[in-house]
Amino acid sequence: MAISPDANMRRVEVVGPRVSQQLVESGILAVVLSFGAMLIYIWFRFEWQFAVGAVATLILDITKTIGFFALTGIEFNLTAIAALLTLVGYSMNDKVVVYDRMRENLRKYKTMPLRELIDMSINSTLTRTIFTSATTFLAMAPMAIFGGSAVSGFAQVILFGVVVGTSSSIFIAAPLLLFLGEGKLRRGNPAADSASGKPSPAKG
Repeated sequence: MAISPDANMRRVEVVGPRVSQQLVESGILAVVLSFGAMLIYIWFRFEWQFAVGAVATLILDITKTIGFFALTGIEFNLTAIAALLTLVGYSMNDKVVVYDRMRENLRKYKTMPLRELIDMSINSTLTRTIFTSATTFLAMAPMAIFGGSAVSGFAQVILFGVVVGTSSSIFIAAPLLLFLGEGKLRRGNPAADSASGKPSPAKG
C-alpha cells in the first residue's frame, strides 16, 4: 500500500495472542452472563419451567450458530461476539412472546388440556413471529450481500440466527414446556391429568 510522503505515522498497534485470548475469554464471559440474566428474568416473570425451556432452547440456538461459524469459516472476533449477544436477545424476545400468550391462556382456559393450550398459543402468535422475523431478515439481507467485509459477516450470522431462533421458538421452546410443565403448571386439573395419561384421584 502506497503511503504519502507527507503522512506521519504516530502509532502502530499489533494485537498479540495474549490479547486475543483475553478478548475470547471476555466474549465467552459476556455470553454466559447474558444467559444467566435471561434465566433470572424468565424465572421471576414466569414459572421455572418457562425459564428452563427458554434457556435450553437458547443454548441450542447458540450452538447451532457457532456451528455456522465453523462451516462457513467466518472469522470469530468481537463482531461475532456482538452477533451472538444480539441473537440471544432476539431469540429470547421471540420466546417471551409465545410464553406470555401461554401464561395468559393458562389463566383464561383453566380446564383446557395443556397440549391443546400450547398449540393454540403457538398458532395465535405465529403471524406476529413470522412477520417480525421476515422484516428483520429483509433488513439484514442487503448488509450481508453488499456490506463488504466490515459488516457482511455480522449480517450473515444474524440472518442464520433469525431463522434458527424463529424455528426454535415455534417447534422447540413451547413443546419443550409440555415435557417440563405437564402435571406441574396446573396441578390438580382433571383435564391436564387426563391429557398426560395420569388417573384422577378417586373421590369418596
